[in-house]
Amino acid sequence: MLNSAGSARRAIPSLDRLLQLEAVTDLVARYGRPLVAETARAELDALRAALERSPAPFDEAAFVRACSNRLSRDTQPSLKHVFNLTGTVLHTNLGRAVLPAEAAEAAMRAMTRPVNLEFDLEGGDRGERDRHAERLLLRLTGAEAALVVNNNAAAVYLTLNTLALKREVPVSRGELIEIGGAFRIPDIMARAGAKLVEVGTTNRTHLKDYAQAITPRTAALMKVHTSNYAIQGFTATVPEDRLAGLAREHELPFITDLGSGTLVNLENYGLPHEPTPRDALTAGADVVTFSGDKLLGGPQAGLIVGRAPLIERIRRNPMKRALRVDKMTLAALEAVLSLYEDPSRLVQRLPTLRHLTRAAAEIEEQARRLLPAVESTLKGLATASVVPVKSQIGSGSLPVDLLASHGIAVSAAGKRRNAAAGTLSAAFRALPAPVIGRVKDGAFIMDLRCLDAEHEQEFVRQLKVLDLEALKA
Repeated sequence: MLNSAGSARRAIPSLDRLLQLEAVTDLVARYGRPLVAETARAELDALRAALERSPAPFDEAAFVRACSNRLSRDTQPSLKHVFNLTGTVLHTNLGRAVLPAEAAEAAMRAMTRPVNLEFDLEGGDRGERDRHAERLLLRLTGAEAALVVNNNAAAVYLTLNTLALKREVPVSRGELIEIGGAFRIPDIMARAGAKLVEVGTTNRTHLKDYAQAITPRTAALMKVHTSNYAIQGFTATVPEDRLAGLAREHELPFITDLGSGTLVNLENYGLPHEPTPRDALTAGADVVTFSGDKLLGGPQAGLIVGRAPLIERIRRNPMKRALRVDKMTLAALEAVLSLYEDPSRLVQRLPTLRHLTRAAAEIEEQARRLLPAVESTLKGLATASVVPVKSQIGSGSLPVDLLASHGIAVSAAGKRRNAAAGTLSAAFRALPAPVIGRVKDGAFIMDLRCLDAEHEQEFVRQLKVLDLEALKA
Protein backbone atom coordinates (compact mmCIF):
# COMPACT_ATOMS: atom_id res chain seq x y z
CA MET A 1 0.00 0.00 0.00
CA LEU A 2 1.38 3.40 -0.95
CA ASN A 3 1.65 5.74 2.01
CA SER A 4 0.93 9.07 0.37
CA ALA A 5 -1.24 10.67 -2.27
CA GLY A 6 1.84 12.04 -4.00
CA SER A 7 3.51 8.67 -4.43
CA ALA A 8 0.20 7.15 -5.54
CA ARG A 9 -0.17 9.79 -8.24
CA ARG A 10 3.42 9.23 -9.40
CA ALA A 11 2.67 5.51 -9.79
CA ILE A 12 -0.01 6.23 -12.40
CA PRO A 13 1.28 5.61 -15.95
CA SER A 14 1.20 8.48 -18.46
CA LEU A 15 -1.67 8.82 -20.91
CA ASP A 16 0.56 7.80 -23.83
CA ARG A 17 1.63 4.66 -22.01
CA LEU A 18 -1.95 3.79 -21.04
CA LEU A 19 -3.05 4.11 -24.66
CA GLN A 20 -0.50 1.44 -25.56
CA LEU A 21 -2.02 -1.16 -23.21
CA GLU A 22 -3.40 -4.11 -25.15
CA ALA A 23 -6.87 -3.76 -23.61
CA VAL A 24 -6.92 -0.04 -24.44
CA THR A 25 -5.81 -0.61 -28.03
CA ASP A 26 -8.85 -2.91 -28.34
CA LEU A 27 -11.00 0.04 -27.28
CA VAL A 28 -9.20 2.24 -29.83
CA ALA A 29 -10.05 -0.24 -32.57
CA ARG A 30 -13.70 -0.08 -31.55
CA TYR A 31 -14.22 3.60 -30.74
CA GLY A 32 -11.30 5.42 -32.40
CA ARG A 33 -8.21 6.96 -30.80
CA PRO A 34 -9.55 10.54 -30.24
CA LEU A 35 -12.58 9.39 -28.22
CA VAL A 36 -10.61 6.79 -26.24
CA ALA A 37 -7.87 9.33 -25.46
CA GLU A 38 -10.47 11.85 -24.26
CA THR A 39 -12.13 9.20 -22.10
CA ALA A 40 -8.83 7.95 -20.66
CA ARG A 41 -7.84 11.53 -19.80
CA ALA A 42 -11.14 12.08 -17.99
CA GLU A 43 -10.72 8.80 -16.05
CA LEU A 44 -7.15 9.79 -15.13
CA ASP A 45 -8.37 13.13 -13.78
CA ALA A 46 -11.03 11.35 -11.73
CA LEU A 47 -8.47 8.83 -10.47
CA ARG A 48 -6.02 11.54 -9.37
CA ALA A 49 -8.80 13.35 -7.51
CA ALA A 50 -9.76 10.09 -5.78
CA LEU A 51 -6.14 9.46 -4.76
CA GLU A 52 -6.06 12.83 -3.02
CA ARG A 53 -8.75 11.53 -0.69
CA SER A 54 -7.63 7.92 -0.40
CA PRO A 55 -4.18 6.83 -1.69
CA ALA A 56 -4.15 3.39 -3.33
CA PRO A 57 -2.10 1.47 -5.89
CA PHE A 58 -2.92 1.92 -9.57
CA ASP A 59 -5.26 -0.88 -10.75
CA GLU A 60 -4.78 -1.30 -14.50
CA ALA A 61 -7.74 -3.66 -14.95
CA ALA A 62 -10.07 -1.37 -13.00
CA PHE A 63 -8.92 1.63 -15.07
CA VAL A 64 -9.61 -0.18 -18.35
CA ARG A 65 -13.04 -1.27 -17.08
CA ALA A 66 -13.86 2.31 -16.10
CA CYS A 67 -12.85 3.55 -19.55
CA SER A 68 -14.85 0.81 -21.25
CA ASN A 69 -17.95 1.53 -19.15
CA ARG A 70 -17.74 5.26 -19.80
CA LEU A 71 -17.28 4.73 -23.55
CA SER A 72 -20.22 2.35 -23.67
CA ARG A 73 -22.41 4.81 -21.77
CA ASP A 74 -21.34 7.90 -23.71
CA THR A 75 -21.74 6.31 -27.14
CA GLN A 76 -25.25 5.01 -26.59
CA PRO A 77 -27.70 6.55 -29.09
CA SER A 78 -29.89 9.22 -27.56
CA LEU A 79 -32.82 8.05 -29.70
CA LYS A 80 -33.79 4.63 -28.32
CA HIS A 81 -36.35 1.98 -29.02
CA VAL A 82 -38.91 2.00 -26.21
CA PHE A 83 -41.99 -0.03 -25.35
CA ASN A 84 -45.04 2.22 -25.64
CA LEU A 85 -47.27 0.83 -22.90
CA THR A 86 -48.83 4.19 -22.07
CA GLY A 87 -52.21 3.34 -23.55
CA THR A 88 -51.86 6.18 -26.07
CA VAL A 89 -51.47 4.62 -29.51
CA LEU A 90 -50.29 7.74 -31.36
CA HIS A 91 -48.07 9.16 -28.62
CA THR A 92 -46.51 12.42 -29.78
CA ASN A 93 -43.58 12.12 -27.35
CA LEU A 94 -42.87 8.55 -28.49
CA GLY A 95 -42.81 9.23 -32.22
CA ARG A 96 -46.49 8.81 -33.09
CA ALA A 97 -47.13 6.20 -35.80
CA VAL A 98 -45.04 3.04 -35.98
CA LEU A 99 -44.25 2.48 -39.64
CA PRO A 100 -44.97 -0.77 -41.45
CA ALA A 101 -42.07 -2.90 -42.68
CA GLU A 102 -42.74 -1.80 -46.25
CA ALA A 103 -42.11 1.83 -45.31
CA ALA A 104 -38.91 1.02 -43.40
CA GLU A 105 -37.58 -1.00 -46.33
CA ALA A 106 -38.44 1.79 -48.78
CA ALA A 107 -36.66 4.37 -46.62
CA MET A 108 -33.61 2.10 -46.34
CA ARG A 109 -33.43 1.73 -50.12
CA ALA A 110 -33.66 5.50 -50.52
CA MET A 111 -30.86 6.00 -47.99
CA THR A 112 -28.41 3.48 -49.40
CA ARG A 113 -28.73 4.02 -53.17
CA PRO A 114 -29.12 7.03 -55.45
CA VAL A 115 -32.79 7.64 -56.32
CA ASN A 116 -34.67 9.74 -58.87
CA LEU A 117 -35.81 12.20 -56.19
CA GLU A 118 -35.99 15.20 -58.54
CA PHE A 119 -35.15 13.56 -61.84
CA ASP A 120 -37.64 12.85 -64.61
CA LEU A 121 -36.65 9.44 -65.97
CA GLU A 122 -38.81 9.89 -69.06
CA GLY A 123 -37.67 13.36 -70.08
CA GLY A 124 -34.15 13.05 -68.72
CA ASP A 125 -34.25 16.40 -66.93
CA ARG A 126 -35.17 17.90 -63.55
CA GLY A 127 -38.33 16.57 -61.91
CA GLU A 128 -40.52 17.46 -58.91
CA ARG A 129 -40.08 15.48 -55.70
CA ASP A 130 -43.78 15.69 -54.72
CA ARG A 131 -44.77 13.66 -57.78
CA HIS A 132 -43.70 10.39 -56.11
CA ALA A 133 -46.54 10.59 -53.58
CA GLU A 134 -48.93 12.66 -55.67
CA ARG A 135 -50.24 9.92 -57.95
CA LEU A 136 -51.34 7.85 -54.95
CA LEU A 137 -52.80 10.82 -53.10
CA LEU A 138 -54.91 11.70 -56.13
CA ARG A 139 -56.33 8.19 -56.34
CA LEU A 140 -56.97 7.95 -52.61
CA THR A 141 -58.55 11.40 -52.14
CA GLY A 142 -60.06 12.30 -55.50
CA ALA A 143 -58.04 15.54 -55.60
CA GLU A 144 -56.71 17.16 -58.78
CA ALA A 145 -53.25 17.81 -57.34
CA ALA A 146 -51.22 17.24 -54.17
CA LEU A 147 -47.96 18.17 -52.50
CA VAL A 148 -46.05 17.19 -49.36
CA VAL A 149 -44.37 19.29 -46.64
CA ASN A 150 -42.81 18.36 -43.32
CA ASN A 151 -45.91 18.44 -41.07
CA ASN A 152 -49.51 19.65 -41.02
CA ALA A 153 -48.66 22.92 -39.27
CA ALA A 154 -46.37 23.62 -42.23
CA ALA A 155 -49.16 22.63 -44.62
CA VAL A 156 -51.54 25.16 -43.04
CA TYR A 157 -48.82 27.81 -42.92
CA LEU A 158 -47.83 27.37 -46.56
CA THR A 159 -51.44 27.34 -47.76
CA LEU A 160 -52.34 30.55 -45.93
CA ASN A 161 -49.06 32.26 -46.81
CA THR A 162 -49.81 31.57 -50.48
CA LEU A 163 -53.54 32.23 -50.67
CA ALA A 164 -54.10 34.81 -47.92
CA LEU A 165 -50.94 36.87 -47.44
CA LYS A 166 -51.87 40.27 -45.92
CA ARG A 167 -55.56 39.47 -46.31
CA GLU A 168 -58.37 38.21 -44.07
CA VAL A 169 -59.57 34.67 -43.34
CA PRO A 170 -62.76 34.15 -41.29
CA VAL A 171 -62.59 31.18 -38.86
CA SER A 172 -65.14 30.10 -36.27
CA ARG A 173 -64.22 30.89 -32.66
CA GLY A 174 -65.02 27.28 -31.83
CA GLU A 175 -62.24 26.11 -34.18
CA LEU A 176 -59.28 28.16 -32.90
CA ILE A 177 -57.44 25.06 -31.80
CA GLU A 178 -54.17 24.64 -29.94
CA ILE A 179 -52.12 21.55 -30.74
CA GLY A 180 -49.22 20.03 -28.79
CA GLY A 181 -46.35 22.29 -27.82
CA ALA A 182 -48.68 25.33 -27.56
CA PHE A 183 -48.88 25.80 -31.35
CA ARG A 184 -52.12 27.62 -32.04
CA ILE A 185 -54.06 28.23 -35.24
CA PRO A 186 -54.11 32.03 -34.61
CA ASP A 187 -50.32 32.05 -34.20
CA ILE A 188 -49.74 30.02 -37.37
CA MET A 189 -52.08 32.30 -39.30
CA ALA A 190 -50.26 35.39 -38.02
CA ARG A 191 -46.86 33.96 -38.98
CA ALA A 192 -48.25 33.08 -42.40
CA GLY A 193 -49.18 36.72 -42.89
CA ALA A 194 -52.93 36.13 -42.87
CA LYS A 195 -55.30 38.14 -40.69
CA LEU A 196 -57.64 36.01 -38.59
CA VAL A 197 -61.24 37.18 -38.46
CA GLU A 198 -63.07 35.40 -35.64
CA VAL A 199 -66.72 34.62 -36.35
CA GLY A 200 -69.53 33.20 -34.26
CA THR A 201 -69.10 32.12 -30.64
CA THR A 202 -67.23 29.31 -28.95
CA ASN A 203 -70.19 26.94 -29.07
CA ARG A 204 -72.35 28.23 -31.95
CA THR A 205 -71.40 29.56 -35.38
CA HIS A 206 -73.87 30.09 -38.24
CA LEU A 207 -73.54 30.63 -41.98
CA LYS A 208 -74.61 34.26 -41.57
CA ASP A 209 -71.59 34.84 -39.29
CA TYR A 210 -69.27 33.95 -42.16
CA ALA A 211 -71.33 35.92 -44.68
CA GLN A 212 -71.21 39.05 -42.55
CA ALA A 213 -67.43 38.75 -42.18
CA ILE A 214 -66.75 38.71 -45.93
CA THR A 215 -65.28 41.98 -47.24
CA PRO A 216 -63.15 42.96 -50.24
CA ARG A 217 -60.13 42.05 -48.07
CA THR A 218 -61.28 38.47 -47.54
CA ALA A 219 -58.89 35.96 -49.15
CA ALA A 220 -60.54 32.63 -48.26
CA LEU A 221 -62.94 30.87 -45.92
CA MET A 222 -61.44 28.28 -43.61
CA LYS A 223 -62.81 25.42 -41.54
CA VAL A 224 -60.62 23.71 -38.92
CA HIS A 225 -61.56 20.20 -37.78
CA THR A 226 -61.50 20.11 -33.97
CA SER A 227 -59.65 16.82 -33.89
CA ASN A 228 -58.16 17.19 -30.40
CA TYR A 229 -61.22 18.35 -28.43
CA ALA A 230 -65.01 18.37 -28.57
CA ILE A 231 -67.57 21.03 -27.74
CA GLN A 232 -70.80 19.44 -26.58
CA GLY A 233 -74.22 20.66 -25.52
CA PHE A 234 -75.88 23.69 -27.09
CA THR A 235 -73.77 23.85 -30.24
CA ALA A 236 -74.02 24.71 -33.91
CA THR A 237 -71.51 24.49 -36.74
CA VAL A 238 -71.82 25.15 -40.45
CA PRO A 239 -71.69 22.03 -42.65
CA GLU A 240 -68.83 22.05 -45.12
CA ASP A 241 -71.02 21.93 -48.20
CA ARG A 242 -72.87 25.11 -47.16
CA LEU A 243 -69.61 26.89 -46.34
CA ALA A 244 -68.22 25.78 -49.69
CA GLY A 245 -71.31 27.19 -51.39
CA LEU A 246 -70.83 30.56 -49.67
CA ALA A 247 -67.18 30.60 -50.76
CA ARG A 248 -68.14 29.86 -54.38
CA GLU A 249 -70.79 32.57 -54.26
CA HIS A 250 -68.07 35.10 -53.38
CA GLU A 251 -65.42 33.48 -55.62
CA LEU A 252 -63.21 32.62 -52.64
CA PRO A 253 -61.16 29.48 -52.02
CA PHE A 254 -62.49 27.22 -49.25
CA ILE A 255 -59.75 25.67 -47.09
CA THR A 256 -60.32 22.73 -44.76
CA ASP A 257 -57.72 21.70 -42.17
CA LEU A 258 -58.43 18.14 -41.03
CA GLY A 259 -55.56 18.03 -38.54
CA SER A 260 -54.97 14.32 -38.06
CA GLY A 261 -56.69 13.00 -41.16
CA THR A 262 -57.33 9.47 -42.39
CA LEU A 263 -57.79 7.98 -45.84
CA VAL A 264 -60.41 5.36 -44.98
CA ASN A 265 -63.79 5.25 -43.27
CA LEU A 266 -62.76 4.19 -39.76
CA GLU A 267 -66.29 3.00 -39.04
CA ASN A 268 -65.57 0.05 -41.34
CA TYR A 269 -62.99 -1.05 -38.75
CA GLY A 270 -65.20 -0.61 -35.69
CA LEU A 271 -63.77 2.83 -34.83
CA PRO A 272 -65.54 6.20 -34.50
CA HIS A 273 -66.04 8.25 -37.64
CA GLU A 274 -63.35 10.73 -38.64
CA PRO A 275 -63.69 12.91 -41.76
CA THR A 276 -61.46 12.04 -44.69
CA PRO A 277 -59.90 14.29 -47.34
CA ARG A 278 -62.23 12.72 -49.90
CA ASP A 279 -65.21 13.70 -47.73
CA ALA A 280 -63.96 17.28 -47.52
CA LEU A 281 -63.30 17.56 -51.25
CA THR A 282 -66.68 16.03 -52.08
CA ALA A 283 -68.29 18.62 -49.78
CA GLY A 284 -66.67 21.37 -51.87
CA ALA A 285 -63.33 22.15 -50.23
CA ASP A 286 -60.79 23.61 -52.64
CA VAL A 287 -57.72 22.84 -50.49
CA VAL A 288 -57.46 20.22 -47.72
CA THR A 289 -54.54 19.83 -45.32
CA PHE A 290 -53.85 16.84 -43.04
CA SER A 291 -51.08 14.86 -41.33
CA GLY A 292 -49.19 11.84 -42.56
CA ASP A 293 -47.99 10.52 -39.20
CA LYS A 294 -51.18 10.31 -37.15
CA LEU A 295 -54.25 8.29 -38.12
CA LEU A 296 -52.82 7.79 -41.60
CA GLY A 297 -50.02 5.76 -39.96
CA GLY A 298 -47.09 7.05 -42.02
CA PRO A 299 -43.99 9.21 -41.51
CA GLN A 300 -44.16 12.80 -40.28
CA ALA A 301 -45.53 14.85 -43.15
CA GLY A 302 -48.09 17.50 -44.00
CA LEU A 303 -50.25 16.69 -47.01
CA ILE A 304 -52.02 19.30 -49.14
CA VAL A 305 -54.58 18.17 -51.71
CA GLY A 306 -57.16 19.99 -53.79
CA ARG A 307 -57.81 21.91 -56.99
CA ALA A 308 -54.83 21.97 -59.36
CA PRO A 309 -54.56 25.76 -59.89
CA LEU A 310 -54.45 26.43 -56.14
CA ILE A 311 -52.05 23.58 -55.39
CA GLU A 312 -49.70 24.81 -58.11
CA ARG A 313 -49.73 28.29 -56.59
CA ILE A 314 -48.82 26.77 -53.22
CA ARG A 315 -46.11 24.65 -54.83
CA ARG A 316 -44.47 27.75 -56.32
CA ASN A 317 -44.26 29.55 -52.96
CA PRO A 318 -40.53 30.05 -52.15
CA MET A 319 -41.21 28.83 -48.59
CA LYS A 320 -42.06 25.41 -50.02
CA ARG A 321 -38.33 24.67 -50.26
CA ALA A 322 -37.83 25.43 -46.57
CA LEU A 323 -40.69 23.09 -45.64
CA ARG A 324 -40.06 20.21 -48.05
CA VAL A 325 -39.42 16.62 -46.97
CA ASP A 326 -36.40 14.44 -47.74
CA LYS A 327 -36.10 11.31 -49.86
CA MET A 328 -36.49 8.92 -46.90
CA THR A 329 -39.81 10.50 -45.88
CA LEU A 330 -41.14 10.41 -49.43
CA ALA A 331 -40.11 6.79 -49.88
CA ALA A 332 -41.79 5.77 -46.62
CA LEU A 333 -44.90 7.82 -47.37
CA GLU A 334 -45.29 6.31 -50.84
CA ALA A 335 -45.02 2.82 -49.32
CA VAL A 336 -47.68 3.57 -46.70
CA LEU A 337 -50.04 5.15 -49.24
CA SER A 338 -49.68 2.04 -51.40
CA LEU A 339 -51.10 -0.07 -48.55
CA TYR A 340 -54.32 1.95 -48.68
CA GLU A 341 -55.02 0.66 -52.17
CA ASP A 342 -56.05 -2.63 -50.55
CA PRO A 343 -58.23 -1.65 -47.53
CA SER A 344 -59.16 -5.30 -46.86
CA ARG A 345 -55.61 -6.04 -45.70
CA LEU A 346 -54.90 -2.71 -44.03
CA VAL A 347 -55.37 -3.94 -40.44
CA GLN A 348 -52.77 -6.67 -40.93
CA ARG A 349 -50.23 -4.43 -42.68
CA LEU A 350 -50.55 -1.01 -41.00
CA PRO A 351 -49.39 -1.00 -37.33
CA THR A 352 -51.47 2.06 -36.37
CA LEU A 353 -54.73 0.49 -37.51
CA ARG A 354 -53.73 -2.89 -36.05
CA HIS A 355 -53.11 -1.36 -32.63
CA LEU A 356 -56.32 0.68 -32.75
CA THR A 357 -58.47 -2.33 -33.62
CA ARG A 358 -57.02 -4.92 -31.22
CA ALA A 359 -59.82 -6.63 -29.30
CA ALA A 360 -59.86 -6.18 -25.53
CA ALA A 361 -60.14 -9.97 -25.08
CA GLU A 362 -56.96 -10.53 -27.10
CA ILE A 363 -55.09 -7.94 -25.03
CA GLU A 364 -56.34 -9.51 -21.77
CA GLU A 365 -55.10 -12.92 -22.90
CA GLN A 366 -51.67 -11.40 -23.59
CA ALA A 367 -51.62 -9.70 -20.18
CA ARG A 368 -52.36 -12.98 -18.39
CA ARG A 369 -49.66 -14.69 -20.44
CA LEU A 370 -47.06 -12.12 -19.36
CA LEU A 371 -48.18 -11.72 -15.75
CA PRO A 372 -46.10 -14.62 -14.30
CA ALA A 373 -42.89 -13.20 -15.83
CA VAL A 374 -43.57 -9.78 -14.29
CA GLU A 375 -44.49 -11.28 -10.91
CA SER A 376 -41.31 -13.38 -10.72
CA THR A 377 -39.21 -10.28 -11.44
CA LEU A 378 -40.71 -8.32 -8.56
CA LYS A 379 -39.35 -10.76 -5.93
CA GLY A 380 -42.06 -9.89 -3.45
CA LEU A 381 -41.17 -6.18 -3.42
CA ALA A 382 -44.37 -5.34 -5.29
CA THR A 383 -47.43 -7.11 -6.61
CA ALA A 384 -48.78 -7.35 -10.16
CA SER A 385 -52.26 -7.95 -11.51
CA VAL A 386 -54.18 -7.80 -14.76
CA VAL A 387 -56.53 -4.81 -14.84
CA PRO A 388 -59.02 -3.40 -17.37
CA VAL A 389 -57.94 0.00 -18.70
CA LYS A 390 -58.94 2.50 -21.35
CA SER A 391 -56.59 3.30 -24.24
CA GLN A 392 -56.75 6.50 -26.25
CA ILE A 393 -55.90 7.19 -29.87
CA GLY A 394 -53.70 10.23 -29.18
CA SER A 395 -52.04 13.00 -31.21
CA GLY A 396 -55.23 15.03 -31.35
CA SER A 397 -57.27 12.22 -32.92
CA LEU A 398 -60.80 11.38 -31.72
CA PRO A 399 -60.15 12.92 -28.27
CA VAL A 400 -63.31 11.76 -26.47
CA ASP A 401 -63.28 8.19 -27.77
CA LEU A 402 -61.59 5.59 -25.55
CA LEU A 403 -60.77 1.98 -26.39
CA ALA A 404 -61.33 -0.91 -23.98
CA SER A 405 -58.00 -2.55 -23.18
CA HIS A 406 -56.09 -4.44 -20.48
CA GLY A 407 -52.81 -3.91 -18.73
CA ILE A 408 -50.59 -5.10 -15.93
CA ALA A 409 -50.69 -2.95 -12.79
CA VAL A 410 -47.66 -3.09 -10.50
CA SER A 411 -47.89 -1.62 -7.00
CA ALA A 412 -46.24 -1.77 -3.59
CA ALA A 413 -48.31 -1.89 -0.42
CA GLY A 414 -47.94 0.60 2.41
CA LYS A 415 -48.32 4.28 3.15
CA ARG A 416 -45.76 5.23 0.48
CA ARG A 417 -47.73 3.55 -2.31
CA ASN A 418 -47.77 6.63 -4.55
CA ALA A 419 -44.03 7.21 -4.16
CA ALA A 420 -43.39 3.51 -4.86
CA ALA A 421 -45.39 3.77 -8.10
CA GLY A 422 -43.05 6.55 -9.24
CA THR A 423 -40.05 4.42 -8.27
CA LEU A 424 -41.42 1.48 -10.26
CA SER A 425 -42.02 3.73 -13.26
CA ALA A 426 -38.41 4.96 -13.10
CA ALA A 427 -37.09 1.38 -12.81
CA PHE A 428 -38.96 0.24 -15.90
CA ARG A 429 -37.78 3.33 -17.80
CA ALA A 430 -34.18 2.39 -16.93
CA LEU A 431 -34.38 -0.98 -18.73
CA PRO A 432 -32.23 -1.44 -21.88
CA ALA A 433 -35.37 -0.92 -23.97
CA PRO A 434 -37.23 1.52 -21.69
CA VAL A 435 -40.78 0.54 -20.79
CA ILE A 436 -43.00 3.62 -20.74
CA GLY A 437 -46.26 3.16 -18.85
CA ARG A 438 -48.31 5.48 -16.70
CA VAL A 439 -48.81 6.04 -12.97
CA LYS A 440 -52.38 6.09 -11.72
CA ASP A 441 -53.98 5.58 -8.31
CA GLY A 442 -50.75 4.44 -6.68
CA ALA A 443 -49.87 1.87 -9.35
CA PHE A 444 -47.57 1.68 -12.35
CA ILE A 445 -49.76 0.50 -15.22
CA MET A 446 -48.58 -1.02 -18.48
CA ASP A 447 -51.34 -0.98 -21.11
CA LEU A 448 -50.48 -3.76 -23.56
CA ARG A 449 -52.48 -2.50 -26.56
CA CYS A 450 -49.32 -1.58 -28.48
CA LEU A 451 -47.20 -4.59 -27.47
CA ASP A 452 -46.97 -6.75 -30.60
CA ALA A 453 -46.68 -10.51 -30.10
CA GLU A 454 -43.29 -10.60 -31.84
CA HIS A 455 -41.87 -8.22 -29.22
CA GLU A 456 -43.13 -10.11 -26.16
CA GLN A 457 -39.95 -12.11 -25.61
CA GLU A 458 -37.76 -9.02 -25.81
CA PHE A 459 -39.98 -7.44 -23.15
CA VAL A 460 -39.72 -10.52 -20.92
CA ARG A 461 -35.98 -11.15 -21.38
CA GLN A 462 -34.93 -7.73 -20.19
CA LEU A 463 -37.02 -7.95 -17.00
CA LYS A 464 -34.16 -9.94 -15.41
CA VAL A 465 -32.12 -6.71 -15.13
CA LEU A 466 -34.96 -4.68 -13.59
CA ASP A 467 -33.41 -2.82 -10.63
CA LEU A 468 -35.82 -2.55 -7.71
CA GLU A 469 -33.27 -1.72 -5.00
CA ALA A 470 -34.86 1.70 -4.51
CA LEU A 471 -38.04 -0.01 -3.26
CA LYS A 472 -36.11 -1.40 -0.30
CA ALA A 473 -35.24 2.04 1.03
